[in-house]
Amino acid sequence: MVDSNLVQQSGYGDDEYSQQAVELIRQQTNNPSASIYFVSGGTQANLAVISSVLRPYESVISAATGHILIHETGAIEATGHKIEAVQSADGKLRPADILTILEKFEAVHMTMPRLVYISNPTEIGTHYVREELIALARCCREHGLFLFMDGARLASGLCASDITFPDLADYTDVFYIGGTKSGALLGEAIVINNPALQPNFAYTLKQRGALLAKGRLLGIQFKALFTDNLFFEIGAHVNRMAAKLVVAFSQLGYSFLTKSSTNQIFPILPIQVIQELQAKYDFYVWQKIDDQQAAIRLVTSWTTQEAVVDQFINDLNQANEQALVHVTVASK
Repeated sequence: MVDSNLVQQSGYGDDEYSQQAVELIRQQTNNPSASIYFVSGGTQANLAVISSVLRPYESVISAATGHILIHETGAIEATGHKIEAVQSADGKLRPADILTILEKFEAVHMTMPRLVYISNPTEIGTHYVREELIALARCCREHGLFLFMDGARLASGLCASDITFPDLADYTDVFYIGGTKSGALLGEAIVINNPALQPNFAYTLKQRGALLAKGRLLGIQFKALFTDNLFFEIGAHVNRMAAKLVVAFSQLGYSFLTKSSTNQIFPILPIQVIQELQAKYDFYVWQKIDDQQAAIRLVTSWTTQEAVVDQFINDLNQANEQALVHVTVASK
């Protein structure tokens, strides 16, 4: 990026670096006709896509844990679009969930469901497999719905499952590739597969403040991510570090809120163990289980070093031993 400062380039994503990145992504997805746009962040990607696809009276179907529903400060609702929430224990949607929402629809008097929003991985660490993606795509097409995948953590999701980039091109109308959570300073790549949704999307980006003048800053990073398999190397690394933590928690007899093979894990721990770990580490207490236990959220990243994971495991073992001593003393 520093070197490119002295190279004269076109703006707004028309620079040579962005165009090269676009071609690399098209090759990866095996979809030469895909329209690809770079934006700065995930909420911006979700907002731009959903607001461009839906008419004012149309709504989005999402799992109740979906990022657009919980962690985007009402960005979608602020555009006038309702989110139809589906309760899902594992954070994933299935055709039956979509049909349940459609069965409730009453013409004219209710917002019309038009888009299905999923994320891979989900907000609670689970991931889709190819068979599930195909089933969702088939259901959406049979009922005139668009399928949109939030790929903020897509590197982790793809490395955990049998879904490939060509599968995403075949079975989603739109998806995006998370650069931010794959080591980029910032940036997501929106990939529009459905030709009907491609025209004039750039207008939406401009209107939403998402069209970056110095687009090369995003293009350069995605060019790097899709050169020499770096994107997948990062995805494999974050999953491997998380898997090592899963083994450590399991060996101590702890259970998990969800079964995860991705870089987000949710172990259920005694409150005392959580407090001991919080003295040294920063993480979320995700969900209270009862007065004695809670599920915490641990996330590994491209910068997570194995030595740090080993130190965490050592501290976890010590915190566990202290908790056992406390329980033994209290019982006496």
